[in-house]
Amino acid sequence: MYLNTPRSRTAKLMGTSILAALVLVFDYALKYSGLKIPFPWYPDLKFDFTGVPIMLSLLMYGPDSAVVTSTVAGLGILARSGNLLSASIKSLAELSTVAGFHLGLRVVVDRTLGGRWLGAASVIAITTRVAAMTLVNLYVLPNLYGVPLEATYGLLPLIAVFNLAQGAITVGLGVFLDGAVRKRLPG
Repeated sequence: MYLNTPRSRTAKLMGTSILAALVLVFDYALKYSGLKIPFPWYPDLKFDFTGVPIMLSLLMYGPDSAVVTSTVAGLGILARSGNLLSASIKSLAELSTVAGFHLGLRVVVDRTLGGRWLGAASVIAITTRVAAMTLVNLYVLPNLYGVPLEATYGLLPLIAVFNLAQGAITVGLGVFLDGAVRKRLPG
C-alpha cells in the first residue's frame, strides 16, 4: 500500500514535502480568510481541512510521512499564533486520526474483512481521534484553562461530536482524494 522501493524514496520525500506545505497553505488561508466554520454548539472549535493533506500523506506515503505533516501542521499553527497548547492539540488530533487509520489498516487488513476494510479503518480512525481528544480535554480544560470540572464534563460530549465530524471530514476527503489520485497516476 505504501511506497517502499528505492526509487520511491525520492517520490516519498517530495510528496511529503508538498503535502506538508499544503497543510500550511490550508491553515493560513482558512485562518486569515475567515472561512473556518465554527462548530455551532461550541464556537471555540472550528472545522478546517488541514487534516486532509495529513491523511493523504498516510495513504500515499505511510505513517512516517503522516507524522512529519502533522508535526508541520503543529509548527505552522505555533508560528502563526504563538500558542503552543493549541498547536499541540491540533497536531495531536490529526496524528491520532491517522494513527487510528493506520492501526485499522494493519488490524483489519491483516485479519481480512474483504471490501469492508476501508470502512472499518475509518471507524477506528475516528474513534481513536474522539477518544484521544476526550482524554486531552479532560486534562487540559480544568488544569490549563481553569474550566470547572463539572463544566468540563458538560463540554466533553460536544467536543466528542465535533471530533467525530472533523474526523469524518478528514478521513472521508482524504480517502476520496487518494482514490482519485490513484486512478489518474500511472503505477
